[in-house]
Amino acid sequence: MIRVLIVDDDPMVAEFNRRYLQEVNGFTLAGIVHNVKDAREFLESEKIDLILLDVYMPGATGLDLLRFIREKNISADVILITAAADKENIQTALRYGALDYLIKPFEFERFNQALLQYKEKYHFFENHHMLRQEDIDVRILSTEPKSAGAFIEHLPKGLTSSTLESIIKVIQTKKNLQFSTDDISEITLISRVSVRKYLKFLTDLGILEESLTYGVGRPGYLYRLREDKLGQLNRFV
Repeated sequence: MIRVLIVDDDPMVAEFNRRYLQEVNGFTLAGIVHNVKDAREFLESEKIDLILLDVYMPGATGLDLLRFIREKNISADVILITAAADKENIQTALRYGALDYLIKPFEFERFNQALLQYKEKYHFFENHHMLRQEDIDVRILSTEPKSAGAFIEHLPKGLTSSTLESIIKVIQTKKNLQFSTDDISEITLISRVSVRKYLKFLTDLGILEESLTYGVGRPGYLYRLREDKLGQLNRFV
């Protein structure tokens, strides 16, 4: 099992990360700490494989902890999970060896992708002492995260123009209001699972803005329409 340490000053966010982690096979939670001082003490006494690390914390930052890890040659990998979206923090984290960088709010699918990619590389290294160039190129360095707003030429498999048009018509009645998957599902009588696929597609296009909301259980998502981006739908409906 891959031992994980969560470092986040917000207990609620740390708890959601813990719940997400429980849903991914092959990982076990070694501990949760809420500041860099406690994280350093934890790492000096425990063997950790992976750290899920926030940047913004009182006192020392997550980047300070990342620097400490490298200076002390601590054998732990790091994935940043943070609201810090400026290029300076991102570049610094990557230069210090962060393996991935998740900007809050993010979907469970992106979290799951990050951990599965890490698990594949972790076990690959565990089982191979000498690597070929092909191994490095394909198994170690290949990452293909989907960027929001990327150009999409065709509707994803399983989506139809008619259903997309019906959902868009309902969304347009919301104007500047936020709405949820359930809101659209109740009006259109389309299943929540199907509506979620369309909302994800519209978010990928940049037509919807997505924000994370915390409640009971798993965090949910709210959406807001960007009317100035609706022209991107002309090729689909």
